[in-house]
Amino acid sequence: MKMPDRRWLIRGGIAAVILLAAWLLWKLAAPGGLPEGIVGGNGRIEATEIDISAKTPGRVAEIAVDEGDYVKAGQIVARIDTDVLQAQKAEAEAQLQQALNGIDVAQTQVAQRQGDRASAFAVVRQREAELNAARKRLARSTTLAREGATAVQERDDDQAQVEGAYAAVEAARAQLAAVDAAILTAKSQVIGARSNVDAARATIRRLEADITDSDLKAPTDGRVQYRVAQPGEVVAGGGRVLNVVNLTDVYMTFFLPETVAGRVGVGSEARIVLDAASQYVIPARVSFVADVAQFTPKTVETESERQKLMFRVKARIDPALLRKHINQVKTGLPGMAYVRIDPKAEWPADLAVNVGR
Repeated sequence: MKMPDRRWLIRGGIAAVILLAAWLLWKLAAPGGLPEGIVGGNGRIEATEIDISAKTPGRVAEIAVDEGDYVKAGQIVARIDTDVLQAQKAEAEAQLQQALNGIDVAQTQVAQRQGDRASAFAVVRQREAELNAARKRLARSTTLAREGATAVQERDDDQAQVEGAYAAVEAARAQLAAVDAAILTAKSQVIGARSNVDAARATIRRLEADITDSDLKAPTDGRVQYRVAQPGEVVAGGGRVLNVVNLTDVYMTFFLPETVAGRVGVGSEARIVLDAASQYVIPARVSFVADVAQFTPKTVETESERQKLMFRVKARIDPALLRKHINQVKTGLPGMAYVRIDPKAEWPADLAVNVGR
């Protein structure tokens, strides 16, 4: 009987060793071997970064914290010089007082014009009475002239007096209309003066807000990462002064293939294991799943190539847990994130929550 070729035996042995090594690597890559319904991906711990910036241009007067300091929400961390703003506020306050005086002057003008109107109205009434008397005299003289009891000249004189009285009435009424127009003008000046007061007060409120905002405050608890500016430097409006890391908004970003990403929902339970502290298992929740693939092959033709589609996922750590261990929170650490895509799947023992004391 023909013996098998030794070369085939050697090749078969090598293939078996390669398969065994691959199996061992797969076992090592997943703690204890991930059960069905749990998937994992490698990522890095990140945190939300916040730039603390100057609202208005100015010179940095003081920076009260150093890099690495932990700050509380509302804590004053830097100050911008307010000398210019204080001068502008003093100018606005003077303009306010001037506008208030303008209201008094305008209201006095209104009162004077209203007094003029009363006088002009009395003149109108007087001229109208004179016109009525002249008309009555004209009526009598016209009757007497027709009967021949008086001269026609007297009737003509009475006619002239009527016309003169009528003209006087029209003149008095025109004077009254002019006074009414003057009153409207004076009242509009009052409105304008009050608008000036409102504008001056608004300017003062804006400057007071700018002065208050010159005390730069930490918007949240966190750690100072960078001092972007130094005392004495001039920064523009919106210029960065400090960079703070929000240590209560920490997450791991990792990628999953499209074959499993479609089964991951926001709120799915997750576990995080850091390379630097692999003895701890940190609980987390999925807070974000990308709607579109982050990278794809140039041509998607085969099934294996379609599986190269990767989706970005975020697993967020509970803020209450972060506050409890705030001094140990570090960003930039690599590790693994595991997600349970099947609610019925059981976490393996080596992925049981363990966050220490």
